[in-house]
Amino acid sequence: MMTKGSRILVLVAALAMGLVYVLPVWRITLEAPQYPEGMGMVIRINTIVGAKRHDLDNINNLNHYIGMRRIVPESIPEMKIMPVVVGAFILLGLLTAAVGRRWLLYGFMALFLAFSITGMVDFWKWEYDYGHNLDQEHAIIKIPGMSYQPPLIGARQILNFKAHSWPGWGGWILIGVGALGTGLAFAEFRRGRRNGLDAGAGSTSEPTSTTEAGNAALAALLLLGATTLSGCADPGPRPIAFGSEACAACLMGVVDEGHAAELVTRKGRVYAFDSIECLASYLGSLEDPGEVHSLWVTDFSNPPDLIRAEEAYFLLSPTLTSPMGMGLTAFSRVEDRDGAVNAFGGGPLSWAGVRATVAARWPDGHPAHGGHSQTMGSMEPMDSVGTHRGHGG
Repeated sequence: MMTKGSRILVLVAALAMGLVYVLPVWRITLEAPQYPEGMGMVIRINTIVGAKRHDLDNINNLNHYIGMRRIVPESIPEMKIMPVVVGAFILLGLLTAAVGRRWLLYGFMALFLAFSITGMVDFWKWEYDYGHNLDQEHAIIKIPGMSYQPPLIGARQILNFKAHSWPGWGGWILIGVGALGTGLAFAEFRRGRRNGLDAGAGSTSEPTSTTEAGNAALAALLLLGATTLSGCADPGPRPIAFGSEACAACLMGVVDEGHAAELVTRKGRVYAFDSIECLASYLGSLEDPGEVHSLWVTDFSNPPDLIRAEEAYFLLSPTLTSPMGMGLTAFSRVEDRDGAVNAFGGGPLSWAGVRATVAARWPDGHPAHGGHSQTMGSMEPMDSVGTHRGHGG
């Protein structure tokens, strides 16, 4: 027989699964410069709805441009199966708690884990099908070899959109049930072996010790907590997908590994830029600069390594041109920057000088991509070469 503590925890887990009928199971959000508030889909146990009123319609309209099929919840068979399956697991959990047999706990968790793995694989296949099987004949935007599959879990850049995919509260409850149940099953199995009991028969006497169950529950909760907190770490930069990622400022492809840059928000959202001047221009256009967590630029001497913009040494050169033509390049070491000054000409800048230079050259915002004639002008830096040799943000 299971301990009293194990049976109580199984009962709590079974009842908690009932919340999945009212709480979102999963969320997928899309962020882009042209959609500052973002868009999203909320996947519930029996349907898919927009995070805001018109989000699902807007996402389907965008999908039409790239040849993706419309997302119609009524046509997805899993939406009809999920309520029945979760209901069956709730009943099985209640039965396990009431009877208290270990073999029921083992069977409950084996079926639950098998269902969870199958469900995640099916979800991935659903995303893959929508992101890869495109109607190229009627698509307005056609990029050969491009796919639009969002991540199973985490974040991914898709053109100028950042797609996020994370469990909702209902999903976290199911993850917690799996972690708790696995811990309880392991603890009961060890206790049964230590007492010389057969896992399928058990004793008719009710054990009074709940230490094993408590330890298993604590371990499961710690595991779940560690998994949850791992998604709340201090945000930082990510590798840029050169050739398939769009600049958040000019919307052109990010292809030059030596001049790319990134902006990271406090919420962990990452914007990629094809040049330092695009990053500076975008930063100057923000209504709330306080949302910015960090700024990163590529070390030209070691691409595609990223360094903090405030710690970089910049060069403004008429001959070492950048994708937008302003001639701004970053280095992690002052020796490398000064060597580039000797080799290519121009002058050094601090990050504050970079921002001042971009603001002066582009007073009305971003010019056309590759607008060399609009941006070069005089190559005199906007800060003092003798006073600022790189740092000074």
